[in-house]
Amino acid sequence: MTTNAEESQTRPRRRAPAGAAVLREDVTEAIRAAVFEELAAVGYARMSIEGIARRAGVGKTAVYRRWRSKLHLVLDVVSALAVMGLPVPDTGSLEGDLRLLYEVTSRALRHPVASQIIPDLQAEAARNPDIAEAMQKTLREGQEGVASKIIEAAQRRGELAEGLDEDLAMDLISGPLYWRSVVIRTPKLPKGYLAALARGTTEALKAL
Repeated sequence: MTTNAEESQTRPRRRAPAGAAVLREDVTEAIRAAVFEELAAVGYARMSIEGIARRAGVGKTAVYRRWRSKLHLVLDVVSALAVMGLPVPDTGSLEGDLRLLYEVTSRALRHPVASQIIPDLQAEAARNPDIAEAMQKTLREGQEGVASKIIEAAQRRGELAEGLDEDLAMDLISGPLYWRSVVIRTPKLPKGYLAALARGTTEALKAL
């Protein structure tokens, strides 16, 4: 009859997972960063797993261990933006909240990398329903998630009426700045534009 000590000596030890079983987080983040840089440099159509791996300083195998194709890699990175979110302003007034939201959003949209990536992915979205869905999710959950909280806070303060048309409110809040920064790509916003936009949007929301 064997004792517990003897059993522990004869029983094969489990080895810690190695190689493909371990996905180092720093490598994963390096690949994600490389995707943004590669998208900005060459666009989705010309982007390749080889180029991403080279930019990240890893082998192609490291990329394929995590994502099975270029499309899945881009969808993962784009979808991750949605959960990052924007900070919810809390200035105490609707106009102040909108002004702060516009300042943060404007800086994000006008970042050199974002300003190149977003139009390219929007063009790809017109041809690829999977990218279209990921882009819509990112934009709606990011921008509109914050905007809805701004509206709720304004309603609690009595600045906005209950039961307003939320879809129209979202269009009023998000549309103008996105049009300026992403669609017509104004090189530089006019002086005082964000303050005027916040003031005008506030009045428009109150009229709903």
